Amino acid sequence: MSGIVNKGDQTIIRPGTDVVASMAETFKGELLSAINSSRGELIIDLAGVEMVDSVGIGVIISAHNTLHQSGRKLEVINVTKDVYSLFTTMRLNRRFTVEPAG
Repeated sequence: MSGIVNKGDQTIIRPGTDVVASMAETFKGELLSAINSSRGELIIDLAGVEMVDSVGIGVIISAHNTLHQSGRKLEVINVTKDVYSLFTTMRLNRRFTVEPAG
């Protein structure tokens, strides 16, 4: 289960585990719940996440599309070097903000 923190008009969700097929349905449900219960920007904090597979990427893109339809933004932060490389190779950093880990 992901950690969810509301800070003003931002909702931060921390999966705390790799975003892969085995947890994708649960994570997708948590994202949709966070999107529906807030009005501002959604931040996915990938601190501690070493791997994101194609199913996980799909879940994140789906969250972005849902937010974009209502004029809201998605930000993905604390992304490891390998995962950041995947996001930039797929040019996802052009669709939403992707910030590498400090």
